[in-house]
Amino acid sequence: MTNHLTCTWTGASSRKYVCEINARHPKLSPNEPGNYIYAKMDEHRRWVPIYIGEGNLTQRAATAPRCVECIDAKGVTHVHLHVNYDRDDRETEVKDLLEKFTRAYAPDGCSEKKGG
Repeated sequence: MTNHLTCTWTGASSRKYVCEINARHPKLSPNEPGNYIYAKMDEHRRWVPIYIGEGNLTQRAATAPRCVECIDAKGVTHVHLHVNYDRDDRETEVKDLLEKFTRAYAPDGCSEKKGG
């Protein structure tokens, strides 16, 4: 991942996460772990997160049929990515971002709350 535009997302903790902006289906190196945000722009040209996750960036959660259908239905145009090899850090980032961007949860978004 090089020479891409970036977007800085700020979590509920005020921590900042810099992600590269990619079209929906980027070509990536295999087996790179990291965080991803499926997003689209709103009418004010601001990024709106629809699905926030972590894991293998080449596989991403959007390979699950239910997730793909939801992301398609919500009009997602891009995926924001950054490599992160520390699983605890990745999980903390997802939680931090979802605490701020609660509309990324269903029904407005495609992320699902764990435990209901």
